[in-house]
Amino acid sequence: MNPDIVRDFERVSPDLVRQACEFQAAILADVNGRRGALHGRIAALRPRMKLAGPALTVDVRPGDNLMIHAAMSLARPGDVLVIDGKADQTAALMGTIMMTACRQLGIAGVVIDGAVRDSLEIDEMDFPVFSFGTNPNGPTKNVPGRIGHPIACGGVVLRSGDLVVADADGVFVGERERVASLLPLARKKVEDEAARIAAIKNGDTAAKWLVPALRAAGVLKEGEGL
Repeated sequence: MNPDIVRDFERVSPDLVRQACEFQAAILADVNGRRGALHGRIAALRPRMKLAGPALTVDVRPGDNLMIHAAMSLARPGDVLVIDGKADQTAALMGTIMMTACRQLGIAGVVIDGAVRDSLEIDEMDFPVFSFGTNPNGPTKNVPGRIGHPIACGGVVLRSGDLVVADADGVFVGERERVASLLPLARKKVEDEAARIAAIKNGDTAAKWLVPALRAAGVLKEGEGL
């Protein structure tokens, strides 16, 4: 058994994925202590793109996609390939051919801290891809890497099986053990925000926390107001 390839790991359940995909990445990040959001350099190729599913992690050397091909062979339907491409933009690690194969395999989408290419064709495919931009250069296929091991992608450590939810704002990753406890908090936050927006539309525009926060920060003295 190759120690660099972890084939068996616990995935966040399909039911939890279905529930989590109802929420924006921003909502989930907020209720997760404002943690779990990948660096903003990793963004949707097109704003309408969304994905949700368990991560299948891939660690590659900059500009080499050998292990991504191997990961595609190991992925289960519904998995999200999350690839630590070392924030390299000198060569694309994936393009139309690989993305077409991913969709055919039932992979839910791709998150890659690196570049892709054939972005217009990927857009026409409507396959969810979140990357650190594009580059027309092709990759090499020579360097070993790892699959299924913990990685750091976009400044966030994650493991295979953790939850990935991504949308126009970016990518959120949640530890699979915490997902069930985050969902009720996410629902409450959505309800609270809807109520606040309704109040604003009715003329209640004042942020009630603002003056106490300004006093705590030393901007206003006790008894002062705006």
